[in-house]
Amino acid sequence: MDPLTQIRLTRELVDIDSTTGREGDAGRFIASTLRQLGYQVVEQPVAHDRFNIVATLAAPAVVFSTHYDTVPPFFRSREEHGRLHGRGSCDAKGTLIAQIAAAQRLRHEGLTHVGLLFVVAEERGSEGAKLANTIAPGSKFLINGEPTDNRLALATRGVYRVKLNAAGRAAHSSRPELGESAIDKLIDALIALRTIEWPSDPDLGDTFYTTGLISGGIAPNVISPHADAEIMFRAVGEPGELRALIESRVGSLVTVEDVLVVPPVRLKTVPGFDTAVFSFTTDIPFLNRWGAPLLLGPGSVTLAHTADEYCEIADLHRAVDLYADLARSLMSHPG
Repeated sequence: MDPLTQIRLTRELVDIDSTTGREGDAGRFIASTLRQLGYQVVEQPVAHDRFNIVATLAAPAVVFSTHYDTVPPFFRSREEHGRLHGRGSCDAKGTLIAQIAAAQRLRHEGLTHVGLLFVVAEERGSEGAKLANTIAPGSKFLINGEPTDNRLALATRGVYRVKLNAAGRAAHSSRPELGESAIDKLIDALIALRTIEWPSDPDLGDTFYTTGLISGGIAPNVISPHADAEIMFRAVGEPGELRALIESRVGSLVTVEDVLVVPPVRLKTVPGFDTAVFSFTTDIPFLNRWGAPLLLGPGSVTLAHTADEYCEIADLHRAVDLYADLARSLMSHPG
């Protein structure tokens, strides 16, 4: 696949809205493109009009993988000053087309034991990856694609998302002594969390978190009977340790409900490639049957999910070279 075709296909894919839950049209575009290139394509249903895509030429030893859903809001592509703008240009449609281009290059070299796996729902719950894990073909390596500035990841953090629920007792705001404010309890709990010394790791650094959602109360003149907050930890160790810390410090104020648990991952690396540690998480923990995982992709995570997401076009082309080099190295030195 020549560089102009790579960017044309990337733009065509970016121009299809595949916000999580709306992946159908983009999936059909990808599947059709792969069939035209001569791949055997399997569409694995995930939900109504949403499906994973597996493309092979022969039993794969190495599989390139990424996702084709995106975060909202959708906006179309444009090229400007050597950059490709548009939702998914960085995360991760630019990666997806670069992986197809790399597979095509390897194919023309006679290396046909390279597969492609493109999943839905990575941005919200990883349902696609979880289902894809049930049809793993016995591949030895999985090269996952996310924006890593074209560096191989040494490790990625895990995610521990929890909901703190506070219960109170409603009363008229003119008689607060008759009620019990759930909002006050929740605020006290959130303040107390700031004083906890969270776990750290020599490679991944310190655990950190953000409070993403807060809700509660009935009306301004009612003592709040309920309140809750959702917190997202970027974890460096076992989630159970975080839960124990939360419960020990604020368990008298709130109850703790697990929402999402994704463990941190240590990844395979290959000599000769630049490496780094990343604070985001990926579908890799849910694709453990697809082989030893590696992680690399064009673009920066600092640009993903932004109001003007973009990727340097040179980085998209460079990713093709790196993906092909990685696959060659893994197939020539499978140990």
